[in-house]
Amino acid sequence: MPSSCSRWNTAAPSERRSRTVTRRYREGLSDKSLMDLARMFNNIVQGWINYYGRFYKSMLYPLLRRINRMLVGWACQKYKRLRRREKRAGELLAGAARRFPNMFAHWRFGLKPDGWAMGAV
Repeated sequence: MPSSCSRWNTAAPSERRSRTVTRRYREGLSDKSLMDLARMFNNIVQGWINYYGRFYKSMLYPLLRRINRMLVGWACQKYKRLRRREKRAGELLAGAARRFPNMFAHWRFGLKPDGWAMGAV
């Protein structure tokens, strides 16, 4: 049984909550549009940005990059022409981010998909 101190030492979005969001990206969302995904997850992600962006911003970036990677995986599953073409799926999302920069909360925050790099230096 964990000690009571260990449960208060969480400085990043809870692992359970982040796994819930990323699991939903994988589970049968190929029938949803990009706008539907934005509606489903923006409240959760905006809450993380509001809270953790103020106190522990460096821990927030890897999580938001992971959401971008999950969106690339969603595009590969949804569109048959993008299967096994992650670079093209990333370019598709980068184009969507240029056209609709406020669609996802983490895109407004500044972590937009940049084609293949997806935030890498």
